[in-house]
Amino acid sequence: MNRNERFASICLIIAMFIWGSSFVAFKYALAGYSPLVVIAARMSVASLIFLVFWKFLAGQQYRKGDWKYLLIMSLCEPCLYFVFEAWALVNTTASEAGVVTATLPLLVAALAALVLKETISKNHYLGFAITLPGVIWLTLAGEASESAPNPALGNFLEFLAMVSAAGYTVALKYVSQRYSAFFLTAIQSFIGAVFFVPLAFIFEPEMPQWHSEAAMAVVYLGVVVTMFAYGFYNFAIRHLSATQTVMFTNLIPVFTLILAFFILQERITVQQWFAAGLIIVGVLISQRKRAVRAPAVEAS
Repeated sequence: MNRNERFASICLIIAMFIWGSSFVAFKYALAGYSPLVVIAARMSVASLIFLVFWKFLAGQQYRKGDWKYLLIMSLCEPCLYFVFEAWALVNTTASEAGVVTATLPLLVAALAALVLKETISKNHYLGFAITLPGVIWLTLAGEASESAPNPALGNFLEFLAMVSAAGYTVALKYVSQRYSAFFLTAIQSFIGAVFFVPLAFIFEPEMPQWHSEAAMAVVYLGVVVTMFAYGFYNFAIRHLSATQTVMFTNLIPVFTLILAFFILQERITVQQWFAAGLIIVGVLISQRKRAVRAPAVEAS
């Protein structure tokens, strides 16, 4: 592993911690605002900051036809991804949603093999076969509560968010060699704002009341999560394969469970721990590299 790859790995660990915290922050934001308002405000905050630093976006050499891949990338995430995830967190807990993200590496591995022709091993298929029952078990083991009225629906929506994230990762990998991480993150924010702000005005026409704690959570989502987590991730994928990069998302459930337990005091059942363990085992198996046998030496 060279220096760029090591630095990319460090960036990914930081990004995964920030993304793990985003589930908790979203729960705080939803206590004061609707999901659509939270997302629109989050995209607007990030876009305004990128406009302040517009000069750093200059110098990008656009290649004809790349608008299609940039649009696909941004529609997958933040647009579709945030729609699914926001309504997922209305119905399930932050900890359960965080664990469902463990399916993302397997989804990306399959899509990257199909589109980017990256190698996918039998262990990836085996890992997915083990992980999928774990996700189903986790969903059925969820307990309804005031903050999670429909865990089954919420976890399913979170899985759809992971499908969107897989499409985003593959599209991002395709364009990451031609554009800077800062530029790609800014494009996501601008398209996200154009997508969500009109929807917020249409479906939430009344001005929401001010909630200090929820507003701080929105600012955190817009600045720290959108700018820094995506920025680190977009930088890392430039130096690593899509499959390598996304494997670090295995850390998101770990960070989310810990943060949700200490900050939100969310209760984790024994069944959920076992289901989460099954998911992690499946993901670990998917990461194992097959041993390469040395050629046999014939006796002389």
